[in-house]
Amino acid sequence: MELVKELREIQTLQGHTDRVWSLAWNPATGVAGIPLSFASCSGDKTVRIWEQNPSTSSWDCKAVLDETHTRTVRSCAWSPSGKLLATASFDATTAIWENVGGDYECVASLEGHENEVKSVCWNPSGSMLTTCGRDKSVWVWEVLPGNEFDCVSVLQGHTQDVKMVQWHPTRNLIFSCSYDNTVKIWADDGDDDDWACVQTLGETNNGHSSTVWALSFNASGDKMVTCSDDLTLKIWGSDDTKMPADGFAPWRHLCTLSGYHDRTIFSVHWSRDNIIASGAADDAIRFFVENDEQDGLVDGPSYKLLLRKENAHDMDINSVQWSPGEDQFLASAADDGTIKIWELTSDSC
Repeated sequence: MELVKELREIQTLQGHTDRVWSLAWNPATGVAGIPLSFASCSGDKTVRIWEQNPSTSSWDCKAVLDETHTRTVRSCAWSPSGKLLATASFDATTAIWENVGGDYECVASLEGHENEVKSVCWNPSGSMLTTCGRDKSVWVWEVLPGNEFDCVSVLQGHTQDVKMVQWHPTRNLIFSCSYDNTVKIWADDGDDDDWACVQTLGETNNGHSSTVWALSFNASGDKMVTCSDDLTLKIWGSDDTKMPADGFAPWRHLCTLSGYHDRTIFSVHWSRDNIIASGAADDAIRFFVENDEQDGLVDGPSYKLLLRKENAHDMDINSVQWSPGEDQFLASAADDGTIKIWELTSDSC
């Protein structure tokens, strides 16, 4: 049996001069000898590209992307191929950067949101891009040849600021979470890119009672975790084996994790080996795993705390993200302007 012993800090990365809002690992790195790399974005209006040095294993800043956004860069996301990086800003634009021989060029700027863009995400094939913002809308963009992008749909339904958008890892679904306390699920009906809200996860179905900040899927895509200003994490599940005729298997609440953070939970990420990490305004990181020792009274899976890390940063933790590749790390970013790289170490017994 393998037991987690501790969370070990590998390195603290400094360079940003304001709070670091978001992190995104390049999915095409960490395998076949390609060094792990990730992007970070900040209130200092810049994006930084970090890469692990193969010889020293230390992390170095390889590029600073600036002079494009005029306000805070709130979110960043790599295309599945790792060739393009999208960055969403409070200046109401989303920039697309292309890696050309290690140099990053801004090849497109997507406009349309009325004000701050809060989140950006690519679909699993890289053929679509989704953005959301303070204007309560979700935009769906088609990726065209020649680094052209065409807005094919604007999704209206949230009544407040939309904090995050995520594509499902295997199904043609978009998930958005909002200041209106809900998560909305959007599906393409196949008719002229007409997307519709097919389900809303809110208080009436055991949803959150305050702002939903983030969500993440497990590796197989049949479970999702959400985090909120209500200080809880919620686990949701969907069963494709019970797919109805309309082709959408509804999501249902499985369990709620509460009492582990005492301030807003801003970020959550589910690792490929089923460890959930959460970061919050209490400066702490928590780790959860499915409880294998259930008493039989619980209808469905339950989750237990694996590890606590107090004072992981000096200020609010805005993002926690597990790395891809063979060696798995956790990166965290905070209001203190730093990024930390962590490793879970374990003993066998």
